Amino acid sequence: MRDAQQILAEANVIAVVGASRDPFKPAHTVPLQMLRHGWRIIPVNPFVDEVFGVRTVPTLADLDEPVDLVNVFRPASDAVEVVRQAVAIKAPAVWLQSGIFSAEARRIAEEAGLDYVEDRCLAVERAVGSLTKLP
Repeated sequence: MRDAQQILAEANVIAVVGASRDPFKPAHTVPLQMLRHGWRIIPVNPFVDEVFGVRTVPTLADLDEPVDLVNVFRPASDAVEVVRQAVAIKAPAVWLQSGIFSAEARRIAEEAGLDYVEDRCLAVERAVGSLTKLP
C-alpha cells in the first residue's frame, strides 16, 4: 500500500466528492489549492453545475475518464458508499479528508486493493511534501 505522499506524487487527476462552491469551506479551498498546484480536479457534486470554474459530475459513476484518486469531503456515514463507487470505477486510491474515519470504508477499500488514507488533509500533505505538478 502506498503512503499519502506517494499517492499524491503519483496522482494527476483527482475526483473530489462533495466539492463545494462556498469559498469559506475546506471542500472548496483544498481542491482549489490542488488545482493551483497543477493537479487536475474533477468536482463531484449533484447539486451544482460547476465549482471553481470546473464542470461537476453528479456521481463517480458519471465520470467519463479514469481518475488517480478519489478525495472525499462527505460525512463518515457516506464514506462507505463513496468507497463502493470508487471500487466500481476502478480508482486506485481513496482519501478521506481530515476528521473523516470509517472502519467499514477502510475494509472495503483494502479488500478491493485500493490505497486508502483517512483523517488527513490533501493540502497539508501537499505542503509538507512540497509537492507540485507545475513545471
